Amino acid sequence: MKRRDFLKTSAGAGLMAGAAFRLGRYDNLMTSRAGNAKYDMVAIKGGSPEAMFDLGIQELGGMKTFVSKGQKVLVKPNIGWDVVPEFGACTNPLLVARVIEHVLRAGAKEVYVFDNSVDYGPSCYKTSGIERAAKNAGAKVVPAHSERYYQQVEIPGAVVLKKVKVHEVLLNTDVFINLPILKDHDTTRMTACLKNMMGVIWDRKWWHSNNLDQCIADYGLFEKKPSLHILDCYNVMFRNGPRGISKQDVVQMKSQIITTDWVAGDTAATRLLGIETSRIAHVPLASKLGLGTMNIDALNIKRIQM
Repeated sequence: MKRRDFLKTSAGAGLMAGAAFRLGRYDNLMTSRAGNAKYDMVAIKGGSPEAMFDLGIQELGGMKTFVSKGQKVLVKPNIGWDVVPEFGACTNPLLVARVIEHVLRAGAKEVYVFDNSVDYGPSCYKTSGIERAAKNAGAKVVPAHSERYYQQVEIPGAVVLKKVKVHEVLLNTDVFINLPILKDHDTTRMTACLKNMMGVIWDRKWWHSNNLDQCIADYGLFEKKPSLHILDCYNVMFRNGPRGISKQDVVQMKSQIITTDWVAGDTAATRLLGIETSRIAHVPLASKLGLGTMNIDALNIKRIQM
């Protein structure tokens, strides 16, 4: 499947979602088909981050398919770098806010946002625009830059990563929503759904020294898995990742991938980047561990051109 085919769809559905977004009526879109998902994955192109998500989550049954009234929810974006959104290093703050709004309208009691940033955490939270966007949308933004926030857990069945320190918020929430950004990475060649978990753990340096790709795959065996993956492909960094050097590293693809299968999501991401999936070592390793499928051609995918 070529990249243009992966994103190809009918214009009618996209126009409907765009109109609803412009009119501020995404409440109706959110509830109209809840519990009636017909697709394994939704791939959307051509809209704003908010409008694409408004439509895409509907095709998976609406946010109420994933979040129930009174639950505590973690929405975990990539907030790794102290750079502005246009650099494509961190998840788009507009998308983060929209996801939080949907989660709260689905009945969540509390929504939390955090990331163990690579640059100094508080500065990343601010410069990325995610802290303000998340708070304005109604979430609680919590710190993650100190080891005291993490608790050690075991990962049964892991090849290398037998134990790991995980943020306490993840351990104490009911629903986990993964909100990564797609981009180039100088070590793993790509960062997307699976690799975004490095922001919920503390001992990241150990991973880098002990077969990083296997550690990424092993972490997927941990019992507190994301129930939904929303991959931000709006501003995509094609080189000099994961931080980037300038806006020249970024291509505005205006795309989004939404799925419940992070291996499938990462496989689709490799096609957007024009990379053979086998070159992203942690993806086939995760598939081998039974964490999802790389055979996305066999999935029922809704492709939408807005």
